[in-house]
Amino acid sequence: MKNRIISALFPKRCPFCREVIPAEKDFCDSCKSKLPGVVYEEFIMGGVPCCAPLLYIDEYAYAVKCFKFGKKKYYARPLALLLLYAVLDVYDLTSFDYVTFVPMHKKKLRREGFNHAALLAKELSKLTGIPCAELLEKYKKNKPQHTLSRSLRFENVKGVYRVIDKSVVKNKKILLIDDIMTTGNTIGQCAEMLKKAGCGNVSCAVVCVTPS
Repeated sequence: MKNRIISALFPKRCPFCREVIPAEKDFCDSCKSKLPGVVYEEFIMGGVPCCAPLLYIDEYAYAVKCFKFGKKKYYARPLALLLLYAVLDVYDLTSFDYVTFVPMHKKKLRREGFNHAALLAKELSKLTGIPCAELLEKYKKNKPQHTLSRSLRFENVKGVYRVIDKSVVKNKKILLIDDIMTTGNTIGQCAEMLKKAGCGNVSCAVVCVTPS
């Protein structure tokens, strides 16, 4: 009864078109049928591979914005399902020791209430069985990347991330998660810190990549 009341008051909606959908579904049938079904692959800083199921355009950009800025936390599962599609296509899941995420500065985390990248990583962990671990921290504040030109973004993220415990990541194979990749500087810096700490291998996955 409680769940039925909650569903009536706060109906579940498709992340792409916002149509009401049954509680057991993650997308409406129409949007699900229109998913591109391709995986976008790039190499970022240091030759680290990164994959994504979507381009940051139209309804896909809208969904990520709602998740990231509109606090639609329940979007984490459907977006993680799409991440899983890309990850399965590109990587051998049995090779990963941990799934982790791009961290948020503690002050911003308190203000926002949650780290969207962490939610994605945790949902992906549930879907794959790969343990989710908080391996990185953002210990310095910087300007939001989306407010800067491409030429300034690399310098903006230098020296703001570090590995929490090097002994945990040493010789481990890690899957690093974020929501959007534009220039690749943020996730690239995080991957670089993991590699410098002795990580055996780092691979990345994001929900959306910005069209070049």
